[in-house]
Amino acid sequence: MSLAAAAIHTGSTIAIDVRNPFDFSLVGQIAQTSATELASAVARAKTAQRAFGTSMPHGRRALLDALAGKIADHADELALIIAKEVGKTITEARNEVRRAQTTLKLSGDAATFLDGEVLHCGIVSGGVDRRAIVTYEPVGVVGAITPFNYPLNLLCHKLGPAIASGNAVVAKPSPKAPLAATRLAELALDAGFPAGLFQIVHGGAETAMSLARAPIDLLSFTGGPTAGLALKNASGLIRCLMELGGNDPLFVMPDGDLDAAVATAIGHRFEIAGQSCAAVKKLYLHRDIVDAFLERLLPAVAAVRSGDPLLADTAMGPVIDQAAAELIEKRVAATLAGGARLLIGGTRSGTLVAPTVIDAVAPKSPVIAEETFGPVIAIRRFSDAAQAIAEVNECVYGLQAGVFTNDHALIRQFSRDLAVGGVMINEGPDFRAEHVPFGGIKSSGLGREGVRITLREMSETKVVID
Repeated sequence: MSLAAAAIHTGSTIAIDVRNPFDFSLVGQIAQTSATELASAVARAKTAQRAFGTSMPHGRRALLDALAGKIADHADELALIIAKEVGKTITEARNEVRRAQTTLKLSGDAATFLDGEVLHCGIVSGGVDRRAIVTYEPVGVVGAITPFNYPLNLLCHKLGPAIASGNAVVAKPSPKAPLAATRLAELALDAGFPAGLFQIVHGGAETAMSLARAPIDLLSFTGGPTAGLALKNASGLIRCLMELGGNDPLFVMPDGDLDAAVATAIGHRFEIAGQSCAAVKKLYLHRDIVDAFLERLLPAVAAVRSGDPLLADTAMGPVIDQAAAELIEKRVAATLAGGARLLIGGTRSGTLVAPTVIDAVAPKSPVIAEETFGPVIAIRRFSDAAQAIAEVNECVYGLQAGVFTNDHALIRQFSRDLAVGGVMINEGPDFRAEHVPFGGIKSSGLGREGVRITLREMSETKVVID
């Protein structure tokens, strides 16, 4: 056990096995954090943050740049950890490691531009000749709870802005994929992070609730809406940033680039075996192009090679565990029993779920009634854009949407009328740039991630009138 882990886990007796989703081999073991250890971790974070909160922006940037450098130095090691604990292909894991470096570097850059403003108070007749100086100060200790699907980069999306704005972080990764986060904490110490500024605690739902109830100052959570609501209620009157998933659509209009749309649908749905919050959960095809689209889509799906994620030619690995695979299988079967038509796939072997396309899927079918984390493309046919938009807006989620069209009037219509946090034109809903605001409305969450906006979300506004 490393010094970083030992500082938190000494005395714990409950071990959590981390197993490879592909072959179920033991990848590693972590010790569950006890309530006493968690309280100590938060106390250490408060002490570290009091000293760090007055640090200079250039110092924060240097720390984040140093950690990004450590990630680059250990890129192969981290990618292998991610591939083994999540079941991502090694190519996908390497891409996540690259993105994590970018997230930290952009956070460091943003630390030097966390600017305030000066407002004159005399804006109306009789107003006083005074100026209000608006500044942004650290909130304090950030509790960060992350999911299994992006164990490194999603943590960096919380860690980077928190450090850039002068906060400390106590993070709890998913017990299904905790090893990359643990390694990141070790690398942070090597990069010069002060002791206590970034710590990892381990466990499941009970540990998450304990962290939410602890005397932290902000809770940042990525997961599902049921868990998010429970954590929000447990956290009391502290700020909550929550990304809670989505049931995201991709619309393809007759004038859209069909080849690009096919590549996007496959890339955005089968990446990480469909286990992404903004993946293409519902594919809306205009009736005028259904046949032409399917002629392109089905051969491309058939060519997707699934299997051992550590092999270079594997395009799609397993889902995270047996229970997840069984749930996908159950929803697909129920959807087909309800009248939908299987075009390809629909089978599984252990945790390997075959890339699947289902046509004539009813709006309330199990595979799209709830967010399905799996490699299933569910097709809805439509003729009227307004009706399709209205159908999407009835969903309890509202994360992102993608639209393939070059018609300016349609772009305006989709952008204006879709009740989502982001509309991607000639892209899929899973598109994201690390510095751009990302998040949704309704049950998809509260607040936004994305380096620049998260710095403000993780800061307190102070006004001084002189």
